Amino acid sequence: MATLEAKSLTPVRILQILHERSDCDHPLKQEDILDVLEMDYGIVLERKAVGRHLQAPKAAGFPIESGRGGSYLAERTFEDAELRMLIDGVLASKYITANHSKDLIQKLCEQSSRYFRSHVKNIYSVHDWSKTDNQALFYNIELIDDAIERGVQLKFQFNKYGVDKKLHRSSTPRVTPYQLILHNQRYYLMAAHSHWKTMFFYRVDHITNMEIVEKAATPITDVAGFAGGIDYKTLASALPYMYTDAPRHIEFRADKTITDQIIDWFGRDVNIVTEDEEHIRVTLKASPMAMEHWATQYIKYVEILHPQSLRDTIKASLNDAVKKYK
Repeated sequence: MATLEAKSLTPVRILQILHERSDCDHPLKQEDILDVLEMDYGIVLERKAVGRHLQAPKAAGFPIESGRGGSYLAERTFEDAELRMLIDGVLASKYITANHSKDLIQKLCEQSSRYFRSHVKNIYSVHDWSKTDNQALFYNIELIDDAIERGVQLKFQFNKYGVDKKLHRSSTPRVTPYQLILHNQRYYLMAAHSHWKTMFFYRVDHITNMEIVEKAATPITDVAGFAGGIDYKTLASALPYMYTDAPRHIEFRADKTITDQIIDWFGRDVNIVTEDEEHIRVTLKASPMAMEHWATQYIKYVEILHPQSLRDTIKASLNDAVKKYK
């Protein structure tokens, strides 16, 4: 039996019991509640006292339903379907370590009853997902938020994976942080390099040994290309692969069959004109380096028309690829 608790805690414990053990399909009868009170909390009550103690949380606004079948918590902060969506988001997030993912999923499961938890089988397979092994991720996010709020700079070690599949130092920049951006299931730090005064996007899960530098942040209006601040809509379409070259007006021809993918990548604000029964012509403003990557991915369906420099770059890349496959 658990350690005896004061009976004044009874309404709180009953609420906890209903939260953990009940839902509309699993109401608890008064004798069920009495058994858990005694076994888990050492509180012994008469059966008729349960109904009286239920009145306090009901009066406080907790959605407790009672009937012949018993009592249950009728509503929670999150519906089970919403919790499943959040859990799927945690599982798919490559920037969260396996251990952190498991902890977060457990906390999400605790927002529902034990019956929901029994259906979340993928909590046990979280280590099978592709995850970062950088344990400093959440600490880094806290430091970034702190530096942005205080208007100071950051210094850190930026790493890249080697053939040994481990992170190795690539550079040690000092930057002014402006924003954390979630893109392609990765967190990026949008920051201006203190020396180059240009914008970079650093994978947060590749950052280690981060520390705050007590130097005033560079105003974003002093960074090339950001005189008007951050235009998030333009940023989303201009940097689909988080390259940092200056966006340019780009025009391409594409098969109508990939219209859906074009809108998925660049949003509904891109200009799309029907060229003929099979093709569309698209104009947008984007990073040429990112567009080279994107157009190569859809090479069977896309032809870059402008600028000529991007067209020439892709042509050279294709020629190199052909040589490799001869």
